[in-house]
Amino acid sequence: MNPAKLALFGHPVAHTLSPRIHKAFARDLGLSIDYQAIDVAPAEFAARLDGFAQAGGVGANVTLPLKEAAAGLCADLSPAAELAGAVNTLVRTDHGWHGDNTDGIGLLRDLTERHRLDLRGRRCLLLGAGGAARGVAPMLLEAGIDALVVVNRNPERADQLVDRLAQPGRVSSRYWKDLADIGDFELIINATSGGRSGGRLDLPFSMAAPRFAAVDLNYGEAAEEFLAWARTAKADAAVDGLGMLVEQAASAFERWFARRPDSEEIYTELRRESVHLHSGE
Repeated sequence: MNPAKLALFGHPVAHTLSPRIHKAFARDLGLSIDYQAIDVAPAEFAARLDGFAQAGGVGANVTLPLKEAAAGLCADLSPAAELAGAVNTLVRTDHGWHGDNTDGIGLLRDLTERHRLDLRGRRCLLLGAGGAARGVAPMLLEAGIDALVVVNRNPERADQLVDRLAQPGRVSSRYWKDLADIGDFELIINATSGGRSGGRLDLPFSMAAPRFAAVDLNYGEAAEEFLAWARTAKADAAVDGLGMLVEQAASAFERWFARRPDSEEIYTELRRESVHLHSGE
């Protein structure tokens, strides 16, 4: 039997751990897959995705900066993807691509089950309004946060996300230049790609409540600057995106094969390697 043909589409993807994660899932469940990371510029994405389907592709993950574009290439969307306006998981059907978004559930599984964080009642600041932010914002609201403030360097993008969430009074947007004057937050989430592109965040410490949790949706080197800021601000918890990456991947795998893999073994393995890397071992 030929292996199931899967892929990750993004730009860039050289850093990605996704092939390793999904191959570990397949091995543990006794499945055969061919999972490739495909670096594709946004202008070429539609053609490359169509070629992948014609070559027998049955499923794919989508990462930055293609999540919103992927939504427009789907025959239909899950409720989560519809609300987010962004897709990170593609499933091939007889009618074309079915688009889903597992980012939000992946983040919640990591924060609430692995790190035991209770998100209920927290005032939350979401930095960024791109595909990653769109994927997690609806699930944060569902998890019971008290209020959500979205800040993006492009304010129109923040406004678009707020309009999509359609919860006036509970969800609002502010300008990036006003970060020092918008009060403090019990949950601060970095969903920007600044850590990947080399940009600096330059965040004020006044945003941090006396007790707060900080979460970066990036992992590895890309998360270091924000998490260093959080630790200096005396965060109760400073969490990178490695656990979210593994959990959203497990949910995507379940969409493809109707079997949910155990995510803890590969997470522990990757975390151990990350600790050793940062300690110089």
